[in-house]
This record gives sequence, structure tokens and C-alpha cells, in this order.
Amino acid sequence: MRLLVNGGGIEMDSVFQEIYQKYHQDLYQFIFYMVKDRDLAEDLVQEVYLRVLKSYRFFEGKSSEKTWLFSIAKNVSIDYFRKQKRWRLRIAEELDWKGRDYSDPKPLPEELTVLKEEIQQLYRCLDECSQDQKMVVIMRYLNHLNIQETAEALEWTESKVKTTQHRALLVLKRLMNQKERKGEVNYG
Repeated sequence: MRLLVNGGGIEMDSVFQEIYQKYHQDLYQFIFYMVKDRDLAEDLVQEVYLRVLKSYRFFEGKSSEKTWLFSIAKNVSIDYFRKQKRWRLRIAEELDWKGRDYSDPKPLPEELTVLKEEIQQLYRCLDECSQDQKMVVIMRYLNHLNIQETAEALEWTESKVKTTQHRALLVLKRLMNQKERKGEVNYG
């Protein structure tokens, strides 16, 4: 693909290739965890890239390229859900509910089983969060954006991000504790 912007001033193919190499995995993960469907996520990521190609010449650099891309990904996701008239958002993230460190590159098989159960339960609990709460959790804990980057991507204030994150974590913790008390999940 060879697309020249502004009469050839910027070679879009090299810019696009750089964006793709730097951010493709993060964008795909973000959208995948929003829609929980690999094929649909691939389609929506392609929509992100189409919007990037159409609007890159208007990118002024007021925010980082990464937060600009996540803002586009957020809008593509919201547009999809609006079109579908459903809000079945799911997110995977890496919250440390019990102070465990899951960064061990070679966890024991029993630890993997427990972690898998916790993550599956978390998926189910996230369905009970609002769309805003899900987006904040995914950006903050899966994509590792800081508060400022998340605020820029969502076009919110930092205060709103912090408040939404706090409420989301409270909801998730309450739901996870309820499930554990009911014996619906066993964390070892």
C-alpha cells in the first residue's frame, strides 16, 4: 500500500507500518477484550486502521500517538455496540485480588488452574460493570496506560478516570467476593 498525504509530503506507508508494528497488539487486545470475539476484533482493528489512514494528517500531536490510537479504538468499539444495540462488553485484565504475583514465567500447573478460574470468573463479573468502567479497567490494567493517557484516550478528565476506576474495582471486588462466598469459584 502506498498512500501519499499532503501531495507527497509524508509517505503514509512508512508511518502506517511504524504504527502497526508499535501498537497493533495493544489495539487488538483492547478491542478483543471489549467484544470477546477474535474475528470481530480483527474486523474492528481494521476499522481503526482505516480511520487512522483517513485522519492521520489531522493528528496534531497534542496527545501521544498511543493515546490518539486508543481514542480511535474506543470510538470504533462504541460505534460497533451502538450499531448492534447491545452492550455485551467483556474484558480480561490482570488484577491481583489476593496479593499473588502472577509474573512467574513458569508457574506450577496448580497455579495456572487457579489463575484460569479467577480470570474466567472475572470475565463474568465484568459483564456487570458499566461500559465506562470496563473501558477504564481494560486501558489501565491490560494496556497499562497511566491515568493521564487513559483520560486523553477517553477524552475525560483525570478525575473522572480515577473515580470510574475506583468504582469499577469496588464493583469487581464485591462481585468476586460474593461468588467466592457462594462457592461458585474456588481459588485454592
